[in-house]
Amino acid sequence: MQKRTLGNSNLEVSAIGLGCMGMSFSYGAPKDIQEMTALLRAAVERGVTFFDTAEVYGPFINEELVGEALSPLRDQVVIATKFGFDCEGTDTRPGAAGLNSRPEHIRQVADASLIRLKTDYIDLFYQHRVDPEVPIEDVAGAVKELIQEGKVRHFGLSEAGVQTIRRAHAVQPVTALQSEYSLWWRRPEAEVIPTLEELGIGLVPYSPLGKGFLTGKMDESTTFDSSDFRSRLPRFAPEALKANLALVELLGGIAAKKQATPAQIALAWLLARKPWIVPIPGTTKLHRLEENLGAAEIELDPDDLFDIESAASRIAVQGDRYPENLEKMTGR
Repeated sequence: MQKRTLGNSNLEVSAIGLGCMGMSFSYGAPKDIQEMTALLRAAVERGVTFFDTAEVYGPFINEELVGEALSPLRDQVVIATKFGFDCEGTDTRPGAAGLNSRPEHIRQVADASLIRLKTDYIDLFYQHRVDPEVPIEDVAGAVKELIQEGKVRHFGLSEAGVQTIRRAHAVQPVTALQSEYSLWWRRPEAEVIPTLEELGIGLVPYSPLGKGFLTGKMDESTTFDSSDFRSRLPRFAPEALKANLALVELLGGIAAKKQATPAQIALAWLLARKPWIVPIPGTTKLHRLEENLGAAEIELDPDDLFDIESAASRIAVQGDRYPENLEKMTGR
């Protein structure tokens, strides 16, 4: 597995990471712990060194899974987790927890995450969503103190807007921004990616396969259980799925030429955008993990990228990516 460095930091990770959320949260019931432990360790065997979790995934159970599975391999891996939600409530639906990035809460979360992750340091600690009630300078300052104490090694933001990124970076250098980015969500290209390049900050795209849509395994007849987060997303309504299949057909055409899969082309496209972009596709299946990792071996030449760009520019993706209450938490 090739390695990449996130921005100007010294944080080197595998070119493709593993998003762990779906093992415990959002995509139906939590998966079998033994099976997921085996999958996490199989990922390490195949060269993955970058694993993404968060306290709110569950809450708490995803960090516990990652900690238990990776503690014997701790010196081989980079673990990213997140703070910023108030996870004490009983409603565990995505976005249900209120925001809380008060400095004293950040410290409490860090200490609790260290215990769950069975480690004495967090490699990359993201603010999960920007809290409008807490100045970002206070947030960055709190993480800076944790870095000085050795509990955290790198500071990250998730779904933050450009001005927030700049203000945070002035207090404590930001190593990475995690935000949704893929062929069907390209808004970061307008302002965020140029800012990251200017400041030397890496980009970690989550949902790089469009929450499974870009794999080519869905059509307008696909339905989701009520426990699946996608059942509430406008972009996964039947009429939107049908309209957006044009994007999958585009990927399929390129994939056929490259003897690859649509998912591999979608990931290879991200890797070709910038050398400091590290996607974190999630999966609960070993064959999908291996398929995703195969994307790192695919070379898209300038003609391929031109074909993708010209075809994609003619496709208008249908449906909002989030309901309004979740979308308003992004881009602050």
